[in-house]
Amino acid sequence: MKTVEIDDPTKAQRRFGLIVIGDEILSGRRQDKYMSKIIELLNERGLSLSWAKYVADDPAQITATLKESFASGDVVFSTGGIGATPDDHTRQCAALALGTKTELHPTAKELIAGRIQSMAEGDPIKADLNTPENQHRFKMSEFPIGSDIIPNPYNQIPGFRIKEHHFVPGFPVMAAPMMAWCLDTYYRDLFHQENWAEQSFIVPKGIESTLTPLMERIEANFPGVKVFSLPSVGDASRGGVYAQRYIELGIKGNANLLEESAWIALRAGTQELGYEIHDIS
Repeated sequence: MKTVEIDDPTKAQRRFGLIVIGDEILSGRRQDKYMSKIIELLNERGLSLSWAKYVADDPAQITATLKESFASGDVVFSTGGIGATPDDHTRQCAALALGTKTELHPTAKELIAGRIQSMAEGDPIKADLNTPENQHRFKMSEFPIGSDIIPNPYNQIPGFRIKEHHFVPGFPVMAAPMMAWCLDTYYRDLFHQENWAEQSFIVPKGIESTLTPLMERIEANFPGVKVFSLPSVGDASRGGVYAQRYIELGIKGNANLLEESAWIALRAGTQELGYEIHDIS
């Protein structure tokens, strides 16, 4: 299991997390597109991502991860593993993590039946819901007891949600609108509660150990402001100040605080240390 920790500056009391399930992500056969998308969806709504975890298609790992996240009280999005192939374990693992079982969700079954009929295009054999193939497809409507469905506008085969966890397919084209729907349907009251912003500038040949006391002083003098430092070895292809080693130094927090003296103090303090600063256009 790989974990990525991300700051949650806006809603410490209501954290948002992401679980990406799939061997194909960990092996590199596919690149993760879910984290950038959920960050985008959250940021558009004045929210932010607190953490992300990558988990293999292993029932023990999935169950343990979900048991921990259910206990956290966080709002969690989980992608992948809700199909009906042998490597799809998420539905059953979510039930195990909650100490319950899966059951057929009648609305989900109706939606899947409708999808089968539309794909049959008038072929009575393909449209026969009693064939082994179609009966197997109905496994995708078996969710942990007490689950609600998440509409899937792409192909009508729904995801499910239970206890602030939202389970969507392992296909970004489906997952993105489903995650957006969940945010807009269940968490609109959390949108844009804080006027959060961040600003930064480039410090050519900056040294973090030299800048650290300044960063600590800014945070101590301006509660609610966080200072960040992003070092780079340089990128010759970009040219200019980016060609050689540099640090991107900045602050984030309530926009009103950034517009006041915290930003000025960070810039002035950096220059007092003998560094040039270059604004990011």
